[in-house]
Amino acid sequence: MRRHGESAAIIETMTAEHGRHAGLVRGGAGRKLAATLQPGNHLSLRWRSRMAENLGTFETELIHSYASDAMADREALATLESMRAAACTLLPERSATSLFDLTMLVLNVLPDVNARRIAYAQWEVALLAELGFGLDLQKCAVTGSTDELSYVSPKSGRAVTKEAGAAYADRLLPLPSFLSSGGSKVNATAFAEALTMTGYFLEHWAGQPLGLKSLPPARERLASLLHKSVAS
Repeated sequence: MRRHGESAAIIETMTAEHGRHAGLVRGGAGRKLAATLQPGNHLSLRWRSRMAENLGTFETELIHSYASDAMADREALATLESMRAAACTLLPERSATSLFDLTMLVLNVLPDVNARRIAYAQWEVALLAELGFGLDLQKCAVTGSTDELSYVSPKSGRAVTKEAGAAYADRLLPLPSFLSSGGSKVNATAFAEALTMTGYFLEHWAGQPLGLKSLPPARERLASLLHKSVAS
């Protein structure tokens, strides 16, 4: 949300059928709507405009405040902010997206640390696919094996086994097992490795063609928080 004029606000939303979509909310900068227009909240929206290409106005109704679910957990709040920033920065406007359901999944599991880490890492992989940069994390690019997948090639975005990548480990990206073979327990180290891997492709494959020199600060803060947690 950003203030517009004396009392209105322009909000950016992710919608089920129209992707990333902005609109003006009259009175959106006032106290009455302050709790409704929080990043991460689930809203019912009615959009009106005389012409389809105009900004238009939103009528909003709060369905659930996911922002409040994250306030007591620093990592959950950082995850929510990272997802918001990545979506607003990288997704094209008014383009249908398959990310809506996965976004809702991340929001619904915010209080569950393991489920949240898995869902958010999968969300970033899905974001890359949505942008046309799908990764192949299910079989080795060298041997075709589906066992002991441990690395991802930064050139091809394809998985590599531990044995096949051993000689080139310093030039490959980490692939935590929960992204290739599943798993319900994800520690801070595995999550940090996942963010390192997806972050590389988000920055170099998706961001640089858009003229971005780095990932959004909110995404960097989440990665920094995880790396500090691992170091301690």
